[in-house]
Amino acid sequence: MGLKEKCTICNEKVKQRYNPMDEWGIEGIMCGKCYSKKVHEHYPGDHIRVNKDLD
Repeated sequence: MGLKEKCTICNEKVKQRYNPMDEWGIEGIMCGKCYSKKVHEHYPGDHIRVNKDLD
């Protein structure tokens, strides 16, 4: 069993890994919740998901 990774931002265990974008200046991996917050901070407005047919 591998080590449970923790989010760089909130220190919670990460179920789904998200890599921060380079322009965010963050090292390490992020949880989905913190990743979503960062997306909204850096790219305000409505976000339209594409390729929903692949879900």
